[in-house]
Amino acid sequence: MAATVVVERTETIHAPREAVLPLVAELPKWIEWSPWEGTDPAMSREYTGTPGAVGSTYSWNGNRKAGAGSMRIEDVQDDGVGIDLVFTRPFRSHSLIRFSLTDEGEGTRVIWRMESPKTFFSRFFNLDRLVGGDFEKGLRQLRQVAEDR
Repeated sequence: MAATVVVERTETIHAPREAVLPLVAELPKWIEWSPWEGTDPAMSREYTGTPGAVGSTYSWNGNRKAGAGSMRIEDVQDDGVGIDLVFTRPFRSHSLIRFSLTDEGEGTRVIWRMESPKTFFSRFFNLDRLVGGDFEKGLRQLRQVAEDR
């Protein structure tokens, strides 16, 4: 039995990496494409640090559906972004997120990968089924925002 659970989705965006990278690395820009945006219109948000820089954070606190947690940029390179994700509500979890960006023709191939430790929760809920559709929606919205710029 694997010690981790992985959820991964891929999308090709017809825009250069330089256009896609800030949309992922600068956490305030997630409002433009995040699949969870609008889940709670009254959700509180707090950003710290320089957007797009290692150490910058985004914390949220919302209704039961939006939950609460934080993201911290751990790594920013030309080929991707590493993010530390912590949920405190509706359940506690800790995951590592990686957005990998590779040139594909005149566009960019984006892989959104989440790796989480196997927990009591993940034994009973299929995380791929739970968040995979959200990743797909988010990547479609990211594609639209990047291609419209």
